[in-house]
Amino acid sequence: MAEKFIRIQALYGLLELEPFILLGCLIAITWVFYKFFLREASEERHRSIRNHFRTLLRHYVVLSFLFLLFIFLQTSEPQLGNMAKITPYVAVVLFIWGNVVFVKTSRLIVLQYLFLGSMKHGVPLLLVNIFSLILSIVLTFWGIAHVFGLEVGPLLATSAAASVILGLALQDTLGNLFAGISLQVDRNFEIGDWLEIVSGIQKTVGQVREITWRSTTLVGFSDELITLPNRFMANATISNYSPPDTPILRRQIFRIAYGENVDLAKQILERTAAGIGEVRGIPAPWAYVSDTNEHWIELKIIYFIDNYGSQFSVGDKVYVRGVESLRSAGVKLARQVIELSDKTPVS
Repeated sequence: MAEKFIRIQALYGLLELEPFILLGCLIAITWVFYKFFLREASEERHRSIRNHFRTLLRHYVVLSFLFLLFIFLQTSEPQLGNMAKITPYVAVVLFIWGNVVFVKTSRLIVLQYLFLGSMKHGVPLLLVNIFSLILSIVLTFWGIAHVFGLEVGPLLATSAAASVILGLALQDTLGNLFAGISLQVDRNFEIGDWLEIVSGIQKTVGQVREITWRSTTLVGFSDELITLPNRFMANATISNYSPPDTPILRRQIFRIAYGENVDLAKQILERTAAGIGEVRGIPAPWAYVSDTNEHWIELKIIYFIDNYGSQFSVGDKVYVRGVESLRSAGVKLARQVIELSDKTPVS
């Protein structure tokens, strides 16, 4: 019965000891690559990669069991009688499971390679998923042609109409997929970058957490998760506040009483801001007079930070410590002045 659907000799030729050993060596090489080249990855990424290896190891254990079962059935066919009829079916399961293990191993290799360029934040799974999908499709059609003896060309031709119908039904999903691919090809932002996305009157700010088939996930200032479709991202105006080696400029305003020592106040503010760990020393903070009237003198201090997401906490430190330092040095801060007039309009 199995001979009608399965090219048994061709299948058995693929299930020899050498491919099994080579697959095990590929997994070992993947582990060695991880141990030697990804030592500086973040702890979260270490946990993620280890989970991938645990899953891969479980699959390889199942593959080993199926391989031993196949060898036992193949070498004991004369003694098993009718039980030997299940050997081709076990071989098919072994072949499919071996392809699954190969795809998972190749996926992990690509994932680790991409990690080399982004050990801190990680890599978008979209690229890895696309690679896994393409490899799975190639292996599926190759297996159909080699093991089952089916012609792939006519099979693809007869499925053309179904593909058109499926494409129309998945129009939005496919649009998001290709939009996500274009975003990754352009590489205007990466995981970990702080973005400001503007589309019409809608404005969204957050840190990129993940890029999937359908959407891009951001984490907002309040740790809320923001999910935006990739098509929306592709059509929006995106400002990236995490360019490499480019500090982020921020400013804080202080008002001192009119007549106070302006030069002393500027020195105090510059020294205070420079003493905050999150503020960059180069370029150094600097203060200047931005406005003045008969009641107060407005000083504005400019400083630079590296993390866009910490701008509010750093700004709070600059203001609180600046006020404390000015008061400690005897510099009087300005008070809000409200002028009232008792003049009544003449009718």
